[in-house]
Amino acid sequence: MKKQGFIHVIICLGMLLQTSLYAKETPSLTDTKAYVKALKQLTDVMVSDVTGPCAAARYYAYANLAPYEILSRNVANAKLVKLKGKLNAYPNFDDLKSTSPIAEDFAAIYSLLRMGEDLLPSGYTLESARKELVKNVEQSRKITPQTLQASIAYADSVVKRLVKYAAKDGYVKTSGYLRYTPINKEGYWQPTPPAYTEAYEPHWRTLRPFVLDSAAQFKPTPAIPYSKDKNSAFFGLVKEVYDATQHLTKEQIHIANFWDCNPFFLNQKGHVSFGTKKISPGGHWMGITGIACLQKKVNLSEAVRWHAMVGITMADAFISCWDEKYRSNRIRPETAINQQIDPNWRGLLQTPPFPEYTSGHSVISSAVATLLTHLVGDNFAYTDVVEVEFGIPKRSFKSFKQAASEAAISRFYGGIHFKDSIEYGAKQGANIGDFVIKKVLAQ
Repeated sequence: MKKQGFIHVIICLGMLLQTSLYAKETPSLTDTKAYVKALKQLTDVMVSDVTGPCAAARYYAYANLAPYEILSRNVANAKLVKLKGKLNAYPNFDDLKSTSPIAEDFAAIYSLLRMGEDLLPSGYTLESARKELVKNVEQSRKITPQTLQASIAYADSVVKRLVKYAAKDGYVKTSGYLRYTPINKEGYWQPTPPAYTEAYEPHWRTLRPFVLDSAAQFKPTPAIPYSKDKNSAFFGLVKEVYDATQHLTKEQIHIANFWDCNPFFLNQKGHVSFGTKKISPGGHWMGITGIACLQKKVNLSEAVRWHAMVGITMADAFISCWDEKYRSNRIRPETAINQQIDPNWRGLLQTPPFPEYTSGHSVISSAVATLLTHLVGDNFAYTDVVEVEFGIPKRSFKSFKQAASEAAISRFYGGIHFKDSIEYGAKQGANIGDFVIKKVLAQ
């Protein structure tokens, strides 16, 4: 985080009432800006690490829960409901006490960076940002040394408990399972060119969900059965993708590239191959959440609430989607088209290394859009600039649901999903979003 951003945070910290353990702050957009910037630093580390879509959503969920817990201790932040009993196996934080007042806004941003350090493979690179935050607070003298140390100690205790909670969700066990072997039968998923990468996260459905009762709670409508019969419904899906990708408009190409969100794209130039790193679907929607926070000028507690709810919704949406992917295990359009129509066909987007049904971006986008519409409101117009840093022009939307619908159809334009996967995936995601709202946000 840049020094200027930290100075803004320090100014706000000076407004805290040091005489009360539950000091109330004047709502300040500068705190929200600092939080969004800190979260962007976590995103940058994930891009550098080539963090896959499932893992990225998991990291975002846990990382944003630490600031949520810190700010929820303040009785003034009534919207930050207690999550004990609402999230599966969620720990109790009521026993964590501080004998001195704490600067909650500082502690929230500190804890976000600290969670990134502990969770991300290259999280150690966030250490300098965390130390710079502490250094600027010390130099400002707006907070007493006692309050600063109490804030750090309290934040560290919250982080420690959440990291322990994360360690028991089953993620670590997935690395010990046997490598996945693709089913060598017609109609099943097979690795695709150019890298023929092995299956991504075939055991993700075994993770503990945050809110869902189980990974299979929202099983979608079954996929249209595979068939080589040219009069079958499935061949109609195959032909539909093939025909559409032959005549894409500039707008459709832009939409496909804008929502690509492929963490690693393998480029091939002659005999040379090199990779391009990009943001994940979860990173894109976290960016959208930050845009909404800044545009609505919400205070820090509301910004943290929105990000935390989006995080757990995305994480559960990926668990649900991956449960179906490796159940139906359906062939990708690229493979089907190469076998049945054109052996040389390639889609606009690079086919990701996992089964086709249901469309991940359709599920995740619909789930998050449903949640954000509940939190922010319907017909919330905004301009999405998340992909600009990756060389893709901005796009404007009239609502989150419009954006989610575009993200879903982008997979069809890109040639990586069939229409039923997109449509049923969107319904699956909406059901997940509604369930999170009902179980977590309902008072």
